[in-house]
Amino acid sequence: MSYLYSELKKLNERNVAPFHMPGHKRSMDCGAMSDYYQIDITEIDDYDNLHDAEGIILEAEQRANRLYGADETHFLVNGSTGGVLSAVCASVKKRGKIIVSRNCHKSFYHAAYLNELDMKFIYPDEKVIERAGSRTPVKLMGEVSPETIRKAVDENPDAEAVFITSPTYEGIPSDIKAISEIVHERNMILIVDEAHGAHFGIAENRTVPAGAVMQGTDIVIHSLHKTLASMTQTALIHVQGNRVNRERLRRYLRIFQSSSPSYVLMSSMDSCIKDITERGHEIFSKLISYRRQIEEETKGCRRLFIPDMDQIEDPCKVLICSGDPSVSGQQIYDILRIEYNIQLEMAGDTYGLAIITGYDSEQNIRRLIDAINEIDSMNIQDLCAKKDEAFTHDQRPFDNKSVSIEYLENESVIPFSGAWDAETEEVDITEVTGRVSAEFINLYPPGIPLIIPGEKFSRELVVQIQNAINAGMNVQGVSMTDNSERKIKVIDFSANN
Repeated sequence: MSYLYSELKKLNERNVAPFHMPGHKRSMDCGAMSDYYQIDITEIDDYDNLHDAEGIILEAEQRANRLYGADETHFLVNGSTGGVLSAVCASVKKRGKIIVSRNCHKSFYHAAYLNELDMKFIYPDEKVIERAGSRTPVKLMGEVSPETIRKAVDENPDAEAVFITSPTYEGIPSDIKAISEIVHERNMILIVDEAHGAHFGIAENRTVPAGAVMQGTDIVIHSLHKTLASMTQTALIHVQGNRVNRERLRRYLRIFQSSSPSYVLMSSMDSCIKDITERGHEIFSKLISYRRQIEEETKGCRRLFIPDMDQIEDPCKVLICSGDPSVSGQQIYDILRIEYNIQLEMAGDTYGLAIITGYDSEQNIRRLIDAINEIDSMNIQDLCAKKDEAFTHDQRPFDNKSVSIEYLENESVIPFSGAWDAETEEVDITEVTGRVSAEFINLYPPGIPLIIPGEKFSRELVVQIQNAINAGMNVQGVSMTDNSERKIKVIDFSANN
């Protein structure tokens, strides 16, 4: 069996004179990154081609395919973004209709823009997590229910596909098996962005939730780098059944990916698949052990709490939740980063999100547990009162404002693709109520839009955006002037007439 990495090492050891791209020529005299250059090649003889794989790359893709159990699997070197773009464009014709869950990644909207799609939004159920004695419920965007899907396909029988995200950023999966059966009754294509669930369905003894591939999904996209041991920008796309035009999908994969794909990234994917195939039981056992250890050793906390796996099914997602209205998610995030040198994935309004995997060290898991317990016992308000000068230029002081973010059903005024191309003007955020957005506004992470081009600003939404900015959250789509004004792009209807 020839793994990509071993074959690339052999090439380097053969001392073949590389009178071809890339320009570093596999030389060790190319700066600090030169170690990687020894396995970085272009499509030369005997080393296959990602976009027409028939040799060692095809063998590597087939290894990934055997692990996940799809009909066909392709490597993605442009991350899940390239997979989402390809899946959507291949499944829905130009100006066609698609049913989509609002909590999708921005790459979906880019695909909808390119193909000028008619989007029919559905909204996930709200999931509320509370602990006995907690004064602050944690509200999350939860699963997309089969009932919601049933209603959407009945009301939109001319839709060609359904696109949902499962699991969510916080680790909540939907009932994909039930959803796929409903979607297929209408002969529609089901696309599942399972970017955060590359570990789903491949662990023994059902220690993690079932994956979308084995639950009947037509196209599934996985980000290997999010929860498995692969380099950033590596992902997989799986296709099965006869509803998807596979040649059309392959065409879009060629369009949305580089014609010079990185062999380093592809080797990383192959190495990741090899490791899980050989050591998956060990890796997933560690993951579950870490998750249970965190839950068990923090259950005595009074102001913070960790939802267990009955509430957050994905063992990789650890929500450090506030049970005290005086403690915000941003505070939890900032205190861990600045005081304990622990970097979380993101901050929500009432929680900080940590991602763990079976590749974490026992030492770092212990650091996280000890930090959570210590923060729970301290006077957080005293800590938050530290003066700004106590922090370096790239650190902000702890913010003590808790912000509630809800994804509202905004009124759509004009089609999305036309709105994004329309003439615009910038106005102060205090003047946008009733205006039509010309840009996305979202919190990042997770990157789910609060409003998209073509939708109208309500007063409630404007207040949410203002509050998020005031709380120090990363709000994209609002520009700040030198005078601290907050400007938003809206459609200039006078210029468009």
